[in-house]
Amino acid sequence: MAAGEYVSVSSQADSEHADIAREKQELVMDWDGEVTELADIYQKRGLDEDLSRKVAIALMKHEALGAHARDELGLSEATAARPLQAAFASAIAFSSGALLPVLAAILTPLAWVSWGVSLTSVVALAVLGVVGAIAGGAAPMRPALRVTFWGVVAMIVTSGIGRLFGA
Repeated sequence: MAAGEYVSVSSQADSEHADIAREKQELVMDWDGEVTELADIYQKRGLDEDLSRKVAIALMKHEALGAHARDELGLSEATAARPLQAAFASAIAFSSGALLPVLAAILTPLAWVSWGVSLTSVVALAVLGVVGAIAGGAAPMRPALRVTFWGVVAMIVTSGIGRLFGA
């Protein structure tokens, strides 16, 4: 999981770096066009033509690349892709998420392991759906049902594939 997350977020970081490099080149090649481009963005946000051009020029004189990265590309230091951080978070989340089903597998009698792990997983998913919703300020029922439903679907598909291959 962590390796997949690292690869995925690294690809995102590569795209962000390519966008920044392209923007640097555009600033060198067509300063006036870039001022107009930034001014157009500000006009779409509600500024009039004169003010949007003044804001664009002021921001570009201060930090042209930063203004374009933020307002044109939607990139900032706070939202930049961080592959190692994402991989670590994924590893922690995957490991902690596996803890209850693994404990259920260890503590459940052998004849009931499949059911014990499945039931523990479904209950844990429902609880996590409620906790996530409450943490996000949402009503808990829909998120809990959504997480539980898709978790059950994933378990059924996984079980079906296992049976298909005799595992």
